[in-house]
Amino acid sequence: MYEARQTMATTSAGNGTPQRAAGGPPTVGGGGDRGWFAPKHGEERTAPPSRPGPAPGPAPSAPGPVPEFTANPGYGRFEPSRDAELIRRVLDEVEPVSQALTSYFYALLFTRNPGVRALFPAAMDAQRDRLFKALLTAAGLIDERRALVGYLSHLGRGHRKYGTEPGHYPAVGECLIDALARYAPRTWGQEAEAAWVRAYTAISQIMIDAAAEDARKAPALWQAEVVSHEMRTSDIAVITVRPDQPYPFLAGQYASVETPWWPKVWRQYSLACAPRSDGLLVFHVKAVSAGWVSRALVHRARPGDVLRLGGPAGSMTVDHSCGNGLLCLGGSTGIAPIKALVEDVAGHGRARPVEVFYGARSDLDLYDLDTLREMERRLSWLSVRPVVEGPSGGITGRLPDVVRQGGPWHAFDGYLSGPPGMIRSGLDALVGVGIPSDRIRHDSLGGLVALRS
Repeated sequence: MYEARQTMATTSAGNGTPQRAAGGPPTVGGGGDRGWFAPKHGEERTAPPSRPGPAPGPAPSAPGPVPEFTANPGYGRFEPSRDAELIRRVLDEVEPVSQALTSYFYALLFTRNPGVRALFPAAMDAQRDRLFKALLTAAGLIDERRALVGYLSHLGRGHRKYGTEPGHYPAVGECLIDALARYAPRTWGQEAEAAWVRAYTAISQIMIDAAAEDARKAPALWQAEVVSHEMRTSDIAVITVRPDQPYPFLAGQYASVETPWWPKVWRQYSLACAPRSDGLLVFHVKAVSAGWVSRALVHRARPGDVLRLGGPAGSMTVDHSCGNGLLCLGGSTGIAPIKALVEDVAGHGRARPVEVFYGARSDLDLYDLDTLREMERRLSWLSVRPVVEGPSGGITGRLPDVVRQGGPWHAFDGYLSGPPGMIRSGLDALVGVGIPSDRIRHDSLGGLVALRS
């Protein structure tokens, strides 16, 4: 173990300089802040985290060569197939005891490195399942380098807002290896340890490099003043903020938000507008029963309050190089990024058909329908169809079922945003009506893991 502790992530950790150990631009958007220094966001998103799609950013570049992972002194070169097999065996063994494993990992980390505790929220309850899920995702992609680089590069950039430094990675790796050795006695051994050390070295280097590259062009976070707070229903608010410096996002992306009432607790919300000349940003937030951040934003935030924003992320963006129509399904506050996409198409001045299906449980939940109807009156290529599950004066039924009855949709690209169940059923519906899966965009981490199948 001594050698492992000395070699994990030391190349960049020593000087903070990207070494391009796994360089090349990410080509798969990793979503959500899934990782060791990331709090759980869960239900408080207006759109779930990202599936593969165009790389986010104002000017996506062409995919570069898939990098090779560097050798780890004393542990040899990374062997994707063999190492992945060893890693997954360990994960299979520890999955039934993942909660105990995670608790033991944090106990080691905080005891050996007391200063690291300040990176985490005071209440750790929401943090408990983050490690194993992040490991499971990374391990599932360990022999698929392009997907792994995209996923981890997003995490590396996102972790800047927590104050994560290159020097933290060796400490995390040491505690991770010790925790796995304790809870995987059947599959752990010298060969398995070597595979995990090689994998963690590659994983941490990708994240370190991505963070260093991002630091050269963007701040770790933005201060954003609330300038407008409008209650649309008893539990949904439309919040407009003014960031302290330009916020470089694309329509369809989302931002991590921290409130002054819950320090170090970040939640992700889709941006409900395309980039504007005044620089303002708009969020649609629904308060949920166990949502600390969502309830604070809906019921406590007022003009003059200052929030903090992490960098933009997400791949549910429009490809303006093609002329396909847009078939958009938005459920509940998932209509927020759909509205941003419509603004984006309008701003590019190129008429292309956009069909918006806006789903809700009741007519009262169609809180943004009037705004969308006004856009529909102005834009001849836009069609808005509200779909309500219960009694309604308009279209009734389940959103995916209504979409199946329409069409044909073969000349459209699909966009999905809303609760996870709607994303899953909507994806099946769009594939079923003939839209290829590589032309369906939504922000869901499950889509990234599904690459393996």
